[in-house]
Amino acid sequence: MTINTAIFDMDGLLFDTEPLWGESMLRIAQKHGVPITQGLFKETTGLRIYEVTDYWAIKYPWNGASSKDVAEEILDDIIALSKQKGSVLKGVKETLSLLKSHQYKIGLASSSPARMIHALVDCFGVGNCFDQITSADEVEMGKPHPAVFLKCAEQLGSHPMECVVLEDSINGVIAGKAARMKVIAVPDEYHFHNPKFSLSDAKLHSMEAFTLDLIDQL
Repeated sequence: MTINTAIFDMDGLLFDTEPLWGESMLRIAQKHGVPITQGLFKETTGLRIYEVTDYWAIKYPWNGASSKDVAEEILDDIIALSKQKGSVLKGVKETLSLLKSHQYKIGLASSSPARMIHALVDCFGVGNCFDQITSADEVEMGKPHPAVFLKCAEQLGSHPMECVVLEDSINGVIAGKAARMKVIAVPDEYHFHNPKFSLSDAKLHSMEAFTLDLIDQL
């Protein structure tokens, strides 16, 4: 099948917001007396924020606000922080424009909650670039489960084998491959040489290196 659909992750791929999550999570956890340190965040890597605070409530219980309320407060904080400190990563707008000009269907499939996704794509002026925006809120399982990519493809009217996923994380790469889609990994420089990214079909140092020829070669 010919690839006619590109599906993008958000945090760390479109916007440089990935490191800000730790800052927001730690600030709100400390505010509510959650006995956790930033070094322990690796225990919940890849989980959705509501799953993260549910996990904390079981393993690091605290008194006061519910896990859902803490998650909502973290979301409020990360949205505000992302608008203040975040930016669109290099090559993103050019890549979206290139795909749009060649009639590719373009989706966004993120583990972030829908209200955060819509707030940030609007803030950074790329909301109108996407034909479909899908949050893992809409599916039962987050990445590395493929559900959010499959849901996005379904909403776009695309077969999974007509899709290429662009991702910056290992969990996202696993999810894309499990969905039977081609995957282009765009890791940050710190993780670029992680051998787990060999699961992807191609790997770029940044979105600036993206070309349509790359899709043709997949």
